[in-house]
Amino acid sequence: MSATQIHYSDDQAQAYDTISDILRSAGVDIENSGLTATREGKTRIAAVIGKAGSGKTLLLAQLYHALKEAGMNIVSGDYEARSRKDRRTLAILAPTNKAASVLRNRGVPATTIHRILYTPMYDPEYEKIAEWLGGNGPRPEIEGVTDISLDRAHNFYASNASIPGALAAAGLRGSDFITGWKRREDPLDVGFVDESSMLDAKQLEDLQEIFPTLILFGDPAQLAPVNQSGAMVFDSLPEGRRLVLSRVHRQTQDNPILDLAHALGDPALQFADFESMVEEAARRDGRVIISQRVESDLMARSPVLVWRNVTRIKLIQAFRSAFNAPLEELLAGEPLICDGIELPLKHRKKRLDLEARGLIKGAQVVYLGPGRKPGFSRLHVIGAEQPQLSAASIVKIEMPDEEEPFIPFAARMGATFLHGAAVTIHKAQGSQWDTVQVFAPDINVAAKMNRSEAGTQLWKRLAYVAITRAENRLIWVVRNRLARPSGPLAVDDLTVEMPNFELTREPLEDQQDGTF
Repeated sequence: MSATQIHYSDDQAQAYDTISDILRSAGVDIENSGLTATREGKTRIAAVIGKAGSGKTLLLAQLYHALKEAGMNIVSGDYEARSRKDRRTLAILAPTNKAASVLRNRGVPATTIHRILYTPMYDPEYEKIAEWLGGNGPRPEIEGVTDISLDRAHNFYASNASIPGALAAAGLRGSDFITGWKRREDPLDVGFVDESSMLDAKQLEDLQEIFPTLILFGDPAQLAPVNQSGAMVFDSLPEGRRLVLSRVHRQTQDNPILDLAHALGDPALQFADFESMVEEAARRDGRVIISQRVESDLMARSPVLVWRNVTRIKLIQAFRSAFNAPLEELLAGEPLICDGIELPLKHRKKRLDLEARGLIKGAQVVYLGPGRKPGFSRLHVIGAEQPQLSAASIVKIEMPDEEEPFIPFAARMGATFLHGAAVTIHKAQGSQWDTVQVFAPDINVAAKMNRSEAGTQLWKRLAYVAITRAENRLIWVVRNRLARPSGPLAVDDLTVEMPNFELTREPLEDQQDGTF
């Protein structure tokens, strides 16, 4: 194994060495930081599997640095340089914008799977600027772009290494830089896929068409995709290609949230016993909180996690009522979830553009206000590399006991949205927030139903996924009550990437709360 300052556990070291052998067979030698020509042959695939705290992300990051040091060209959502036969490529992927942003916040240039399935078509003049900034071409001379603008772009790129940001610093519009999208035709070399428990068989097939070498990173304790019958795509891999990380590392052993997550692995554990464990953790550590009510302030950026759709809809209605949101319109700052894009085939280019900008099914979005055209919305896509955009929108507000949602406004076609103040635990998979509220009565209902998934009680999988969405603080909500907000909704925090949210105020008295 290559020399490194990181102290690996035995299972991490074994996984690193196995992946090194796989990469070497593909012509990538990370031991000696060398590359050889692409080697034809069957697809090479392996999976690094482990529960929260087992070191999957650390291993992914170290492998990324080793591949970059070996000379691999990193393909990300920022800019994709012109393909060359002598250039070996690596892409690091996640199923959602939020999951990709978690990796980017740790210094790993990840993008979404959907973004890699398509390749951008650039304006040839602006592409000259991008190639120059990346060190792959001479300083260009472009009509309408002054030397001062080019210098601004160069200075920005030197400190931020973002092509879209550098173009913006030069006064150029990103929408002029990318003129369209097309399905990727030329394969890439190596793909790392985080949160691979969310992949279904069709997505894996699509990725195998692009990457002859594919390394999956996933958590076997999470929830499988709804169309996978409880199985995950890495379950069918041969034993030698399923690299299991079982050790929980020292830096995570004093984390009460991860302690609770790992306690769910006990087959004899009952829900009442687990809730007692949560209460005990809350007594000794401020990172776990037992709450008698849902905090409405947090719902604007960190949705309440629930199991049942009926709970989700009631919480959303309670949230909107607490902020005095009118039925017929949205307030700036309301959270939304992208539910897909409704565009006919003749608008395929526009669909690809919206999806590439982050508006894929399940994307978390904050409404900023109406756009310039009727039916358009200004939006902030959480976790996207270029988060703010304007798009034709169809917003659906679901109502209790109503089959059809209320639509406060809509374009004739465009991106469709549901409200995002509360989401199901299934949809939250792959995301993380600083503080997470888990609606415990829903998990109790799942426990009483005594359902199982892949040999594990469903309530335990639900609880595991829900509590491991919390980076720093877990709020275990035990009653169906909602605290009134401390102030109106705002969007001032969205000029930069999302900050951490703290619980800074005392709980309101019961008579100030609302039920749902």
